[in-house]
Amino acid sequence: MNREFQAICNYMESCMRDMAHDREHVWRVLSAAADIARHVPEKVDLRILTAACLLHDIGRPEQDADPSVDHAVVGAGKAYRFLTGIGWTEEDAGRVRDCIAAHRYRSGSQPPAAIEGKILFDADKLDVTGAMGIARTLLYEGAHDEPLYLIGADGMPSEGNLPGEESFIHEYCFKLSKLADRFFTDYARNIALRRMPAAEQFYLALKAEITEGCAARNWLMENLGD
Repeated sequence: MNREFQAICNYMESCMRDMAHDREHVWRVLSAAADIARHVPEKVDLRILTAACLLHDIGRPEQDADPSVDHAVVGAGKAYRFLTGIGWTEEDAGRVRDCIAAHRYRSGSQPPAAIEGKILFDADKLDVTGAMGIARTLLYEGAHDEPLYLIGADGMPSEGNLPGEESFIHEYCFKLSKLADRFFTDYARNIALRRMPAAEQFYLALKAEITEGCAARNWLMENLGD
């Protein structure tokens, strides 16, 4: 492992606090990015891609401290300052910064332009597909004191339609179940499509168990009498 790579790894590890976005998440993203890079027609700058993957979540502590902060924007600036501080040119550090800034692409923001940014985006999203996506979502929801589900007015589990609802079921219905439409590369999209049935099976089994319990509770309430 060369000194530059080791320095980036050390800095990344010093910024990791969230168990759903820990060091192993970063390594999975880097591994997925390497796999995607082997299967795209464009020429990929592996140095830029590697640095962007390793540093893409270093803004998480700031977002956790203040939810109004976008960790992608903060992390992009931190990465730029760090890389120029260890001798990277402003041009190359700027390319990494741009990849990180766009990795959380949302409606209304700028999508990644460079192939390295598109690969980072896809690799990061792959880590919320399938069984790993379920596990990480449960970790994140628990760490942020959000429930598995909420009960609607009918006494049954809501699918995420209650005002201001934040729960595992909400996250699955509005994010995890729709991921296949959000990839830039065909290779990553095909991996996601292969993984997503595992997440769907878990969700359906969990919802069935919750529903059974709610039905029994509703029956009890109706038959207890005044």
